Amino acid sequence: METLAFIPSPSSGEIVIGPIPLRGYAFCIIVGVFVAVWLGGKRWVARGGQPGTVADIAVWAVPFGLVGGRLYHVVTDYQLYFGEGRDWADAFKIWEGGLGIWGAIALGAVGAWIGCRRRGIPLPAYADAIAPGIALAQAVGRWGNWFNQELYGRPTDLPWAVRIDNGVDTGTFHPTFLYESLWCVGVALLVIWADRRFRLGHGRAFALYVAAYTVGRFWIEYLRIDEAHEIWGLRLNNWTSIAVFLAAVAYIVLSARLRPGREDVVEPVSEKSDGAGAGAGGAGDAEDTVGGETAKGSAEGEGKAAEDRPDGPERAESAGGTSASTAG
Repeated sequence: METLAFIPSPSSGEIVIGPIPLRGYAFCIIVGVFVAVWLGGKRWVARGGQPGTVADIAVWAVPFGLVGGRLYHVVTDYQLYFGEGRDWADAFKIWEGGLGIWGAIALGAVGAWIGCRRRGIPLPAYADAIAPGIALAQAVGRWGNWFNQELYGRPTDLPWAVRIDNGVDTGTFHPTFLYESLWCVGVALLVIWADRRFRLGHGRAFALYVAAYTVGRFWIEYLRIDEAHEIWGLRLNNWTSIAVFLAAVAYIVLSARLRPGREDVVEPVSEKSDGAGAGAGGAGDAEDTVGGETAKGSAEGEGKAAEDRPDGPERAESAGGTSASTAG
């Protein structure tokens, strides 16, 4: 049956920005990172954190995540780089596509942990803040697969099929990149709603993102036809989705029992602020001390002067009583 409508694939995998050609895949990843940091920053400040903290920690998390994502892809699809007739140097060509979300999240969490530890911030609170942003980053990043004409699904004649002509396959196929992109947008909205409704804390918002994403990834992965390792009739990423989903749900249940509620403080006050407060307090103490000594010296001086007067102690007592009465 002839397809009446379809999504065309780009004629080139590059986006030209002025004189600079940029791979479409890389461009989507970069835009996704900016979206994640922007939304994560707004949520972090709303939770009581400091502006700029999310971006500072992202300096650690993003490089770790990129390395982790690439490592997962290369290890699980090693035949693409180390098989017969393959060039192992292609494993480093990240701009041509190939990032595994599982490895990106796992190693990215290590980078985030390092950044959080340096600032004295609890990692679960940071993860809760950036969870919806990560989902949106994935939604944007999946369009990189469209630029590369890769990771599509089974042949279909649906009106939203994607047209593929990459030298390997020709025809219209399920646009799994689009399915996952829309699913990730829904996951982001779900996490934002649930976080506001139930005041999720201690990493539970992040765990909800993970659980919801794996549900969508399972059925989307089932549609894909690209080469993948299979175990008992299911693709490797299907089994990974099942395992990660169960782990995320278990974390939500146990965390809610052991640490209910939400963190009261997500970011400690900086030492600079503490020092300023201490300095102000010290100045006040010094002022009180100086003022007290001055008053004491003044009172002693008045008493001494009264004793030395010709009219004697009686005059001094009268003067002291008048002063006390006035002060009261």
